[in-house]
Amino acid sequence: MALSLMVNGVRHSLDVEGDTPLLWVLRDELGLKGTKFGCGVGLCGACTVHINGEATRSCSIPVSAVAGDEVVTIEGLGDGDTMHALQKAWIEHGVPQCGYCQSGQIMSAAYLLANNPAPARDEIVAAMTGNLCRCGTYTRIIEAVESVVSGASTQTEGA
Repeated sequence: MALSLMVNGVRHSLDVEGDTPLLWVLRDELGLKGTKFGCGVGLCGACTVHINGEATRSCSIPVSAVAGDEVVTIEGLGDGDTMHALQKAWIEHGVPQCGYCQSGQIMSAAYLLANNPAPARDEIVAAMTGNLCRCGTYTRIIEAVESVVSGASTQTEGA
């Protein structure tokens, strides 16, 4: 099936089966390895991307459902050589241990902040609840998001 997909601001013409999960198109067809496979049923959040500005689990949505839509992955979150404030905060707060879930965590946090630039701690906790972290860095994740909200972490050069 031929379809067009806009990923991180670049239009791609693809010839893939329409029922192929978006995750596998991103990873295998486009070489974007930041989005991870976790559970395969949209429960863990490791595969979270933004589709038309909405946080979406890419493992459970067929690519045909997003043909023509705007997809943003962790690779497209920053602005060229500038890291997104959340990416910087993740480093500053030492959030990742194994790092496997972190792209999905960051994409969920970015969605939260795009829709609520000043969430309270309980709103951050609620928004991040759908993302699992086997290493248990939840406290640092919340602190990193709070630092962006407070302005303690900002965008920086050298992503």
